[in-house]
Amino acid sequence: MADQANSADSWADSAIRVLLADDEQMIRHGVRVILQHAEGIEVVGEAANGAEAVRLAAEHGPDVVLLDVHMPVLDGLAAVGPLVALDPAPKVVMLTTFGDEENVIRALRDGATGFLLKDEGPQELISAVRAAATGDAVLSPGVTGTVIRQMLGAGSKAGVGAAAPGSRVAGLTGREREVLVMLGAGLPNLEIGTRLGIGVGTVKTHVGSILGKTGCESRVQAALLAHQAGLMC
Repeated sequence: MADQANSADSWADSAIRVLLADDEQMIRHGVRVILQHAEGIEVVGEAANGAEAVRLAAEHGPDVVLLDVHMPVLDGLAAVGPLVALDPAPKVVMLTTFGDEENVIRALRDGATGFLLKDEGPQELISAVRAAATGDAVLSPGVTGTVIRQMLGAGSKAGVGAAAPGSRVAGLTGREREVLVMLGAGLPNLEIGTRLGIGVGTVKTHVGSILGKTGCESRVQAALLAHQAGLMC
């Protein structure tokens, strides 16, 4: 579990820089308060629309942008592309509500790291920021299943490949299958590691191996594959 401890210690070494983008001031304030009290996280700016988010991201170079789906001037969906095109590019996490699943799918395809429901608790928000900063996809368990089903219904548009799902997971080890199932449930690396009793670094190694063996390009595609292959019992 040493790599988990080292990961936790790293928050104090280099603060994760976060930009908030939401047209509702009360929501921005609430999120800021939560993040300001989290170790190793710094809020570097707030935006009330997508255009302002892109401008401030270019100016401040945040590690993570928490981006509302619906905003005036330039909505969150339209802002994803310009944000991930920045150099360096921030990780973009969409803030969404139930009923926004189709928009979330578009955002994921445009390069967003993941999505988080606005009614998630403070610890879930903090964990999502930390996960995104380390390149871990953020898929809110509360809506992951619905999004996965919609993406599966889109067939080849989901981008998960044409090979039979069963054959693509056939070469996985037992532990890799366990990790893949948890990816399908939308769990971040830290929670996967906790449930399996292994370090975050080991989880990342398993995820990398899963992507390589199955031909998936992202954790989102791996989550889709877990459902397609019938592993989510």
